Amino acid sequence: MTKAADKKLIVGLDIGTSKVCALVGEVLPDGNVNVIGVGSSPSRGMDKGGVNDLESVVKSVQRAIDQAELMADCQIGSVCLSLSGKHISCQTEKGMVPISDKEVTQDDVDNVIHTAKSVKISDEQRTLHVIPQEFAIDYQEGIKNPVGLSGVRMEASVHLITCHNDMARNIVKAVERCGLTVDHLIFSGLATSHAVLTPDERELGVCVVDIGGGTMDLAIWTGGALRHAEVIPYAGNVVTSDIAYAFGTPPGDAEDIKVKYGCALSELVSKDAKVDVPSVGGRPSRSLQSQTLAEVIEPRYSELLGLVNQKLLTVQDQLREAGVKHHLAAGIVLTGGAAQMEGLTECAERVFRNQVRIGQPLDLSGLTDYVQAPPYATAVGLLHYGKDSQSFDENAQEPKRSVTGLFSRISGWFEKNF
Repeated sequence: MTKAADKKLIVGLDIGTSKVCALVGEVLPDGNVNVIGVGSSPSRGMDKGGVNDLESVVKSVQRAIDQAELMADCQIGSVCLSLSGKHISCQTEKGMVPISDKEVTQDDVDNVIHTAKSVKISDEQRTLHVIPQEFAIDYQEGIKNPVGLSGVRMEASVHLITCHNDMARNIVKAVERCGLTVDHLIFSGLATSHAVLTPDERELGVCVVDIGGGTMDLAIWTGGALRHAEVIPYAGNVVTSDIAYAFGTPPGDAEDIKVKYGCALSELVSKDAKVDVPSVGGRPSRSLQSQTLAEVIEPRYSELLGLVNQKLLTVQDQLREAGVKHHLAAGIVLTGGAAQMEGLTECAERVFRNQVRIGQPLDLSGLTDYVQAPPYATAVGLLHYGKDSQSFDENAQEPKRSVTGLFSRISGWFEKNF
C-alpha cells in the first residue's frame, strides 16, 4: 500500500464536496487500526459527489496526501477511495444452486453468490459491491454462514451497489493524476457504516445518515445485513446558502457562522446571545440575535431530515412486503461534517420519532484527537474496509472470524474478480 515494507499500512482517501481527507493507518498485530497520519484540505472542483473541475480536485487531493505523508513519514502509493453521488443505486437479487456434495463448501457459497449477482445491469453502470445478506438451505431460512451445513439446494440473497461508470472514472482519474493507484473504490455510506456502527445496531436495525456538504449518504441495516443504500444530493451547503441569502453575508463567512454559532433548534438558544455577521461590498458588519440565526437553520435541517425520513418509510414498506425485518430498533445514527450542529439530535428525534445519536469513529488508536469526530467517519471506515480486504488477501485458509468478516471477504473477492 505504502512504501514502508516493515509496516502494514492502509490509506483512506475521502474526497467530499467541502473537504478532502487522507488517513494513513497501520494494521497492528491484534487487528486494530492505528492512525499514524492525517491530511486534510478544503475541497475544490467537487459538487454533490461528482467532479466538475479536474485540476482543482487534483490540487486538493495532492495537498491532503502531502500532509498525510509528512505526518506518517511514508510515501503513499495507493489508496482506498470513497465514492458518492446520486448516481449510486442498489438492488437485492437472489440466486440458487444445488449443493454439490450434500454439505455446503466455500465453492458452493461462491457459486450461489455468483449466480445472484449475474443479473443484467445497464451498460452505463458498474457493480461497486456485492454484499451477501443471508442464505437459505432447503426449508431453513435466515442462515448467516452456510459452510458445513447439509442440504440439497441453497439460495442466497445479495445486495448489489452500482455506480455510473463515467462518474467513477472521473474521480479515479483525479487520484491517478497525483501518481496514486486506487486499490478499492467504496461507496461512502458503506465505509461510514464500518466506522460508526456496532454489530448490535446492525442486527436490531439502524439507518446511518452521513451529512456532508453536498450529499447525504444513507445506509439502512436490519438483521445484520445492508438492505438499502442511497444518496440524496442535498446537504449542509444548502444551510450555508440560506444563511448567506438571509443575512446578506459572503458564503465563506456564512459557513463560519454556521459552524461556530449555528443551532438546529431555536428554543435552545439564549435570547440574549448575539452573533457578528460580516457584510458584503465593504459595508460594516452587523450584530444579530443568535436566535434569528437558529430560526433560519432549523427549518432547513428539518426539511433535509424529512427527505431522509420519506426514504426510510418507503424502504421499510418494501422490506415489510418482502418479509424482511424492517424495524429500526436501534434508531438513526447521524454523522459527517454537517452532523456537528448543536441541537441536531433533538431536531432529528422530532422528525424521525426515533432515538438518534451522533456517530463518531469506533475501534481506533493513534491520532484519535484528530480523527475521532464525525467529519472523519468515512475516511476511518475506508481504513477498516481496507484492513478487512487485506486480511482476505493474506490468508489462504479461512480464519475463524465473525460472519461480518466472512461477508467482507466474500464481497472483496467479487470486487477483485468481477
